Amino acid sequence: MFGLALPGRGPFAKPDVLLKLAERAESLRFTSLFVTDHVVLPISDERSTYPYATTGRLPGGMNQDYLDPFALLGVLARATRRIRLGTSVLVIPYRNPVVTAKMLASLDVISGGRIILGAGVGWLREEFEALAAPPFEERGRVTDEYLKIMRTCWTSAPASYEGRYYRFSSVYALPQPRQASGIPVWIGGHTESALRRVATLGDGWHPIAMRPPAVLAPEEYGQKVKQIQSLASAAGRDPRSIVLSVRAPLYIQPRRGGTGGIPPTGERPMFQGTAAEVITDIRAYRTQGVSELIFDAITPATPDLRSVLANLERFAEDVRPKVR
Repeated sequence: MFGLALPGRGPFAKPDVLLKLAERAESLRFTSLFVTDHVVLPISDERSTYPYATTGRLPGGMNQDYLDPFALLGVLARATRRIRLGTSVLVIPYRNPVVTAKMLASLDVISGGRIILGAGVGWLREEFEALAAPPFEERGRVTDEYLKIMRTCWTSAPASYEGRYYRFSSVYALPQPRQASGIPVWIGGHTESALRRVATLGDGWHPIAMRPPAVLAPEEYGQKVKQIQSLASAAGRDPRSIVLSVRAPLYIQPRRGGTGGIPPTGERPMFQGTAAEVITDIRAYRTQGVSELIFDAITPATPDLRSVLANLERFAEDVRPKVR
């Protein structure tokens, strides 16, 4: 299955552009749309390192609009009918877990059972401080507990929880999600802690690849899958029940040739090249167990909406039919 990650910030994060991308993705039979998450950004990134760029800095800088993921998902839920809708990823410690559970369940009802919760622990210390979130150093343990709380709200009525960071007793947190077993939780990240979280709490794994220094090439991805499977078995879970996904930038060269923004020298980034090369890349990840590939809609090689839409159409016409 193939999904699309929409931009929540930058020049493409405009209502008409996002709706056009969503509608086109659905018409081209992509299976999912994902949105991203930040609430505030500091005036400087000198204290925190962005993990998905070699510079350690957020592309586009800190002074930029950033659309709220819940508001955007609500719009997408009504603008589409079939395609699944998710977060890539929601920073779990930023928000009250019961309120978050309620908002996600409501979106699942509104969308007819199409929500996926991509969940992360966060990386921006200044954002934690500005939001009065739990301590940055405890974000992993907080995330684990908050995810358990959400699942409790989604599956129990009335619901109760007694934890280290949060507790409540005998309340109705309705509606429950349309999906009978609750909203699936895909864990982001590829650290040792993230792999443990996938194995013990996640319905899926959702790391980002091909954004140096976070490359996560197929062999490395496969090694981490083995770790997840071993940890899941030790926790008494069926490793086969865990969905394996990966997110990466996508660019298909036009049939007439040309590099179209791909570096003329050095190693070709995976998922960026000719249709035949991208097909080979997809098969390499499928060999490692990946069943869901989520592609960034925007890349340096697609500087405007027309080129983005053309890129998606080349994928639908020249790549997807050959990798079923």
